[in-house]
Amino acid sequence: MDSWLIPAAPITVTEEIKKSRFITLLAHTDGVEAAKAFVDAVRREHPAARHHCLAWVAGAPDDSQQLGFSDDGEPAGTAGKPMLAQLMGSGIGEITAVVVRYYGGIKLGTGGLVKAYGGGVQLALTQLTTLRKVPLTEYTLQCEYSWLSAVDALVTQFEGRIVHTEYQSDVQLILALPQPQVDGFSQKLADISRGALQLSPQE
Repeated sequence: MDSWLIPAAPITVTEEIKKSRFITLLAHTDGVEAAKAFVDAVRREHPAARHHCLAWVAGAPDDSQQLGFSDDGEPAGTAGKPMLAQLMGSGIGEITAVVVRYYGGIKLGTGGLVKAYGGGVQLALTQLTTLRKVPLTEYTLQCEYSWLSAVDALVTQFEGRIVHTEYQSDVQLILALPQPQVDGFSQKLADISRGALQLSPQE
């Protein structure tokens, strides 16, 4: 994927269903480790809750290697899976949902639980603000000092950034560029330097 939506800010939604309190928390988590850290933080914040059910899409929305969910003691299939289904249906990536349940003494049944957990995430998603993430790919570029300001301007123009600069007899740069912009950047770089400057994929 060239780009995808990610949460711009965390959000919390609270609902009371048959005397049980359900608190749904959504946050941006880039990678499985970040997702686990968010879940741990929520557990510490709500130590007295009966359940901390969770689901995450920790990478790009189409990256099936970075999915996770847990029913955390609720009947199998009633919490984590419906939560994950809502996240996957949203098309948003790098997102984790935790639903904290404070039990109110009335059983909801499997259908009621699916509705409560899936519905909590669905409701939170409608209120979530998002921004678009364009992943960057790193390249190396060797250039003379005289080219530095022109290269810098070009990187900015093509929405990239300079990750690392090493000053030797000439300048060694590591650039990060959005994949859809690489061809245009390379073409412009060749134009301004008359073919002298070329990107190399980062090892």
